Amino acid sequence: MNWIAIGVTLKLATLTAVILLVIGMPIAYWVSFSRWRWKFLIESVVALPLVLPPTVLGFYILVAIGPHSPLGQLYTVVVGSPLPFTFQGLLFASILYSLPFAVQPFATAFDQVDRKLIEASWTLGASKLKTFFKLIIPLSTAGLVTGVVLSFAHTLGEFGVVLMVGGNIEGETRTVSIDIYDEVQALNYGGAAKTALFLLVVSYVVLLMVYAVNRKVWAIWPQK
Repeated sequence: MNWIAIGVTLKLATLTAVILLVIGMPIAYWVSFSRWRWKFLIESVVALPLVLPPTVLGFYILVAIGPHSPLGQLYTVVVGSPLPFTFQGLLFASILYSLPFAVQPFATAFDQVDRKLIEASWTLGASKLKTFFKLIIPLSTAGLVTGVVLSFAHTLGEFGVVLMVGGNIEGETRTVSIDIYDEVQALNYGGAAKTALFLLVVSYVVLLMVYAVNRKVWAIWPQK
């Protein structure tokens, strides 16, 4: 097995999950509590990676961070190197690609918090920020864990976005999914099978964690 590729993948998945926890909670809070009539427009944008082909999403991300785009030019000026085909560019793409896998479970968990408890907290003089950290988050722990675990698992199996934005650079952007593809192309089915089995086991363990924490937040099969 290519342990370098495994290390890159685990690093990418971990950073993606942590960053999505930080930026996903405010987005989910807004989705859950906002009364804006047209908020479904924002919800649709957040959920778009669920239905958009990875290669299409990867192409647009590549254009958005390319050297001719405002974002790409700003990054080049600040950092001194272009963003595409780097680990940082791959991380940016992974965050966008896995965003709905974090935001939707977060928002579902926030929706399940009793609004009477929130209103009681406000009545007692607690600010919205304090209520969020002292009440809403503790009551939404299962949903937050589910979102983090799902975004981690989703990042493990990225292929199209990784190939479009990160390429195939050993030790930098070559992930497990790319390594498996390379092994198959080289007709090394034994090596591909070992790596695929490793990814299968890790993915299964991650799913076990999700269902063990709370099946009601994001269940593939309806509960009986």
